Amino acid sequence: MDSRKESSEISRNKCAACFRQFNRMEHLVEHMRISYHSVHEPMCGICKKHCRSYESLREHLIGPLPKQECKNIFSVRGCKFCLTILGSPNARRVHQERCQLSGGLLASFANLGLRDSLTLDSGYARGRQVVALAYKMVGGGSDGSLDLCARVCLIDENENIIFHTYVKPPIPVTNYRYETTGIRPEYLRDATPLRQVQRKIQDFLCNGEPTWRIRPSGGKARILVGHDLDRLQLEYPAVMMRDTAKYPPLMKTSKLSNSLKYLTQAYLGYDIQTGIQDPYEDCVATMRLYIRMKSQNHKIEDYPLASDPQNRNNFASWRQSELERMSPEEMLAISRSDYYCWCLDS
Repeated sequence: MDSRKESSEISRNKCAACFRQFNRMEHLVEHMRISYHSVHEPMCGICKKHCRSYESLREHLIGPLPKQECKNIFSVRGCKFCLTILGSPNARRVHQERCQLSGGLLASFANLGLRDSLTLDSGYARGRQVVALAYKMVGGGSDGSLDLCARVCLIDENENIIFHTYVKPPIPVTNYRYETTGIRPEYLRDATPLRQVQRKIQDFLCNGEPTWRIRPSGGKARILVGHDLDRLQLEYPAVMMRDTAKYPPLMKTSKLSNSLKYLTQAYLGYDIQTGIQDPYEDCVATMRLYIRMKSQNHKIEDYPLASDPQNRNNFASWRQSELERMSPEEMLAISRSDYYCWCLDS
């Protein structure tokens, strides 16, 4: 009898999201307080376990120590790119053919010419506009290890180039890194100085709105997609940036960033950055990753973020007794995400 009661208690103290078990209910409450489980986390389509990132979901399904039942089903009906579970092996084959994208001749199209003019528009007719930015670095300093921006590309959601130019760094270049950048000294001789390029891009992104007035929803300012955007040192609100290097679902289990090369191969199914690299190719990869993440079909919530004022007291310490009387499922229902899910841009 005692053993059955103990088993029931352990089951009651099991997290409804990650399935972690606790000896006491108060420990489960504390876990929920700091874990920020939500409907926006990557989730196994078989056992419904929530994972912090797609990398940890991949390990759950096909890693060194996967859940065997999930692995068996995934091997027959799972898409290796988006990790979705399909209804049948045939449905999986059809889906995976669509899910795997192709890089094709992307870089060759980018080299057709440079475009160094950007124009503003009303931005209202088509809703919030999204653009992707990528750059290539050359080396500065005595050993050539200091990264200096020397080429920039900007595309729209349809992968059309809207800005593509060489950039003149503020200090002398000591290593052009030609093997990967394809950049020669003559390309930068009459190039636009970095400060002017930054200002031109910032004005284009703000689209006529003062920086201090830009807000996450509404307005004319554009959403900026990219990988490791901080390196370009743009003065643009973080709430308008979608960085594939910092987006929690796309990060490593260790919470470190994955390379864009890895993300493209793992989640889009093709290779980039082989030989001489083109920023247009990186733009397209980040835009495709953004669109794939934005397309996730998550439950709609009025206030989806833990930081929303309406959710401030969901796990407040003064509610401890009330929380301990809740079931794990009830606690999960009031738990909210600690990051902005890109599906909210839809």
